[in-house]
Amino acid sequence: MLLRALGSRRLLGSQWRAPAGYWRGLLTRAYDIGPSEPALLETTIPEHFASIVRKHGDRPAVISRHQQTQLSYEELDRKSNALARGLQGIGVKKGDRVAVSLGNNIEFGIATYALFKLGAILNPLNPSFNVQQVISAANHLETSHLVIGTETNLSRKPPRSNVQLLEQIAPNVRSGKLESDIVPSLQQIVLVDNSSGRVDAKELRATVPFEDVLAGTGQSLSDQRLHKDDIVNIQFTSGTTSSPKAACLSHRSILNNGMQIGDRMLLTPEDVVCCPPPLFHCFGCILGYMATATHGSAIVFPTEAFDPLASLKAVQEYKATALYGVATMFLAELELLANGTVPYEGFQDLRTGIAAGSSVPAELMRKLHKILNLHDLTICYGMTETSPVSLMTRTDDPIQKRIDTVGRLMPHVEAKVVDVTDKSKILGINQRGELAVSGYLLMKEYWGDPAKTTGAMVPDGNDPSKVWMLTGDEASMDEEGYVSITGRIKDLIIRGGENIHPLEVENCLLAHDEVREASVVGLPDKKYGEVVAAFVVRHKGVQLEADTVRKWVRTELSGHLVPKYVFWVDDYPKTASGKIQKFILRETGVRLLRQGQGSQ
Repeated sequence: MLLRALGSRRLLGSQWRAPAGYWRGLLTRAYDIGPSEPALLETTIPEHFASIVRKHGDRPAVISRHQQTQLSYEELDRKSNALARGLQGIGVKKGDRVAVSLGNNIEFGIATYALFKLGAILNPLNPSFNVQQVISAANHLETSHLVIGTETNLSRKPPRSNVQLLEQIAPNVRSGKLESDIVPSLQQIVLVDNSSGRVDAKELRATVPFEDVLAGTGQSLSDQRLHKDDIVNIQFTSGTTSSPKAACLSHRSILNNGMQIGDRMLLTPEDVVCCPPPLFHCFGCILGYMATATHGSAIVFPTEAFDPLASLKAVQEYKATALYGVATMFLAELELLANGTVPYEGFQDLRTGIAAGSSVPAELMRKLHKILNLHDLTICYGMTETSPVSLMTRTDDPIQKRIDTVGRLMPHVEAKVVDVTDKSKILGINQRGELAVSGYLLMKEYWGDPAKTTGAMVPDGNDPSKVWMLTGDEASMDEEGYVSITGRIKDLIIRGGENIHPLEVENCLLAHDEVREASVVGLPDKKYGEVVAAFVVRHKGVQLEADTVRKWVRTELSGHLVPKYVFWVDDYPKTASGKIQKFILRETGVRLLRQGQGSQ
């Protein structure tokens, strides 16, 4: 392995420099510390952004394909200053929680830096939230201001008007001063008119048009006395489980994480990053927007919500050098290339990108390398609570490590794999247990929920100043520090006392030529306790049989991994960031079995 690693680095010649601590002895247990260099940035996001504007002010910063609009770094700086003044003029103060419910657009890009400069706390909301979810989030954070579009655009659905939602939050929204008995903390609603005339924004008289706030008629920005450790972003966890929590992230944590991600991708001001993942999620706002902004690169938003056709066209039209996505996004894009909907041309500039958000099957990685030219594609692993990335592959890692693992630790991060039943016990090399992470990147807390904070963040038994975040993911660490994620601990299938890892079966199914997507869960069984159930999406026009699926798995894997049940589906329940919600699949499987459905 070491010889192969050396060989891959020779390709880069004298330009490659090993990070501090890279050449070290092999690990003897599943505990590792990331590089100590480069040093952490000890500044705020606006201070660092100002340095980027000075160096790269004339270069493109944000490109919105669907709006046919782009801003240079200088323009983004100027407009975010204006918006900050305008927000200050309508009462936004340092420390206020400001909810932003928008798709990927220019307005969200401007609002992000305006709020950072004010010292207000950005709280991105999933635009697909219904009224009860918006009310619950706003009351939990005591939101002072809401920035929202007249419409919400969702993947594969027609636009949804937000008028009814706004009327429920503020019944007098069509006249008079904004008042909300249901969200008492809400002072003002800033309205982005993104409906192309389908909604008459002027009728919502109690709101303030985004363009009016952007006019920046307020007083000059006062000194907000920003501090690097201030909470600047509250992210709701993405909802693969049924109970999202509000993670509090600081200037220091997300600025450094974005910088380190871009470093590992080798981003430069010449790079153009196509970013379909949403800005309301850590993938879009930190892996995307923060990583590009810290390196003077350009970020492209194909549409407000994920659309595989628009994503591929954005790559072609803007000569993108990087493409982001979760597994389900990449699979949808590959399907359009496979069926000829998108011609296979204009992808020659692609070299890198990020696959993250959930476990990435090895077979998919191979296809992305081969078909989309993403030879330097990186894998990121993290969670909202760790700002978010703690592990990441390098572009020059041995190919097998980039396919089979999530890489090694980011700088200034520690990790260990602990026994699931005894969190104080560090496991040995290549043993499977729960991954725990520590370092600068840990959230400060779950807002307003000390019990859940205490349950997730565990003090170190030997060092009182150190805290560990329990990830809930099952993982193993090899002797070189590469970590493999084998799935969510809650997703493990225990069949007759044997642990089955869904990703192993999903990898096998995805390697079948007639399978487009596959997701595996455990369903109750009287004899074994749980058995394997596969929810399979076939390629269009294919008549794949359940027995063929089982025969394929039986040939490739052990007999106990063969799915007892096969369900044919056209799509999966997903979060807006593209993660499959397996808890809903399990509920669906149980219901279908009660109805006598499912191929056995």
